Amino acid sequence: MKRSILLFLVLIAIGAQADETTAPSVSTSRTLVPDARPLLMTALQSPSGEAHGTLTGEVADAISKRFAATSPIFIDVTTERRMRQQGCSRLKVVFWQDGVQLPGASAARKQTMEMGINYCLDGLPPRSPL
Repeated sequence: MKRSILLFLVLIAIGAQADETTAPSVSTSRTLVPDARPLLMTALQSPSGEAHGTLTGEVADAISKRFAATSPIFIDVTTERRMRQQGCSRLKVVFWQDGVQLPGASAARKQTMEMGINYCLDGLPPRSPL
């Protein structure tokens, strides 16, 4: 648990970009999730290839507390492309939060972390990336 908090904090601190165009509006219907995995599965099974959630639990609380953030941590998953292997896709996963106060920053702002992952319904990466 502590390792995942540390990893997320490091990724936000060194890799996040403030980008108002990346994330959809908060009014999107969102599922409460303890981590991104349920959203990955939903996106793989969804005809639209999308899933939207709000991170909850100890990890979300620790991150929000550490950065004195003013909103929940939102997660948006979209399908970039479906793969030949049944049930597998390239997914774009975006974590974002408003009001994040980074160490040394003069003001709080929206922080976004975006990553891509090849993922299958069995929880493993595809056998072939095509």
